[in-house]
Amino acid sequence: MAIDFELTAEQKKLKYHIREFAREVVKPCTEKGDRETDPQKSFTAMKPAFVEAYKMGLPISFLPKKYGGGGVSNVDFMIAAEELCAVDPGFPTIVLVNGLALMPLTWFGSEKQREKWIGQATSNKTHDYLAGWVVSERGGTANFDHPSPNAGIQVVADYDKANGEYILNGEKHWPCNAGGWDLKGADTNLCIVRTDRTKGGKEGLSAILVDRGTPGITYEVIDKIGHRTCQNVTMTFKNARVPEENLFAKGNGDMLINRNFTWSGPVASIAAVGVARGAYEFALNWAKTFTGGGTSPIINFQAVGNLLAEIAAKIEAGRYMCWKGAHYMDKHDSEGQALGGMNKTFCGDLMQSVVFDCMRVVGVNAIDKKFPMERFYRESLVFPLYDAGNLAMQRRKIWGVMADNAFTVDKFVDGDAFPFKKSMEGYGVVSEPA
Repeated sequence: MAIDFELTAEQKKLKYHIREFAREVVKPCTEKGDRETDPQKSFTAMKPAFVEAYKMGLPISFLPKKYGGGGVSNVDFMIAAEELCAVDPGFPTIVLVNGLALMPLTWFGSEKQREKWIGQATSNKTHDYLAGWVVSERGGTANFDHPSPNAGIQVVADYDKANGEYILNGEKHWPCNAGGWDLKGADTNLCIVRTDRTKGGKEGLSAILVDRGTPGITYEVIDKIGHRTCQNVTMTFKNARVPEENLFAKGNGDMLINRNFTWSGPVASIAAVGVARGAYEFALNWAKTFTGGGTSPIINFQAVGNLLAEIAAKIEAGRYMCWKGAHYMDKHDSEGQALGGMNKTFCGDLMQSVVFDCMRVVGVNAIDKKFPMERFYRESLVFPLYDAGNLAMQRRKIWGVMADNAFTVDKFVDGDAFPFKKSMEGYGVVSEPA
């Protein structure tokens, strides 16, 4: 039988190495960052941990070895990500977004573009290279594939043929890492823009790399309830000029969006598992020592024991679904749009309830800020909302795949390839009444 859930010796070593790094290096930075009232200071508090992670190769681990990356499998990255997220899900989000900005070059970019931008990240000498993933907009991005040019992505990139440049105008809302450590911009930002004002989302969108120092761009940090240690900004373009050689995936920005959020799906899912596991570890230890004024620890009471058993089962189920999704991505070059979406929505929704159940075990002390439970709860609120949104792009992507005539219920069980097509887009898009 080929099915095997046993970690190799190397994977176990990775797991405990990253766990030690998370607890010894990331945690002190997180405790400082989460207390900061200034959201930018919350983010920059993580820079020492990020630099150390860079020296270990984490922010470039998923990039191809050909360009200096680590070339690790998605499964191995899942193992590392869970350990980081059990301490702080904001920090690995910074790491993940480096991938969301650069991985698309491996799928849609030219060889020259890969060598330049991936090479910049993998050869960075200061160990603080940041790349931003810039897609979301204030008006909403769920309908990015809408047939109307007046819906979906509205940041426009007009071509100036005389100067060989694209001129960007508009506003992005929620991009991560985009402002950089100093709010002067990430080293590069991958932006989804409208390059054809006359066409809908399936034809009019493209990707463009906007490098640090490009004039005409401002950044304003968003103050969030959770994931405070990663940065989200409002990014405003006013006649920002970008060289035409920075453009790629022309007319296929929609496909890039779908594939990127497919690759990140299992990562966001294991992040949810990590937060839930962190809450579970605390609740379990609490139950084994706290008596609630009685004569024995509360774990000896049936209600607590039954609830902890259910919590543990949900975490195990979520973890193995993440591993399945990551394994499928490894096998099919990050093509697995429906499975990735299922993974993300299932774990994101499920793990929020797990964290709340852990708080029920701890009781009223869970809302005391000297304990970690209130922060786990704040972090858990993020998962159903970010990374394409569980009620929006992720479920529409699943819907589009299932509606295809060639889809069968055995596709993912059997591990068969099922490439995503433009015909699978547009499900759930609501057009204006005639």
